[in-house]
Amino acid sequence: MQKSAKIIARNKKAKFSYEIIEKIEAGIVLKGSEVKAIRDNKVAIENAYAILKKNEIWMINLHIDTKKFDISFDISELTRPKKILLNKKEINKISIKIKNNGYTIVPIDLHFNTKGFVKVLLGISKGRKKQDLREYKKKQDWKRDKQKLGSQ
Repeated sequence: MQKSAKIIARNKKAKFSYEIIEKIEAGIVLKGSEVKAIRDNKVAIENAYAILKKNEIWMINLHIDTKKFDISFDISELTRPKKILLNKKEINKISIKIKNNGYTIVPIDLHFNTKGFVKVLLGISKGRKKQDLREYKKKQDWKRDKQKLGSQ
């Protein structure tokens, strides 16, 4: 992801609940009303995840509220599956990791790139166990305390 990208939505649960092994930036297929809703910050990414289906990657549970922008609004359209745009080589690499190592694909954030296209930053990750979650929280608290002490 480039530094000048404008972040629309960030999945705060992703880094806490999952240990992210690799990050991949990808395009996403959207309707015009969905892009308008995203520009208006009417998007929820927390419960979203990606699956591999028929050699394509699909985003599930990405909630985009298009009520205001879509004339033919249908409630089932809010969380419709959205296709992720990756080339075959990247999809094959991801599918091998998912099948062999038991990894999952979670969206880390949704952002506009420098050209104004909506991109999703996907994390190939493994779920943390309860003990790992506690350890991660301790490390985050220690980093925060260290910064407070350093700034005083």
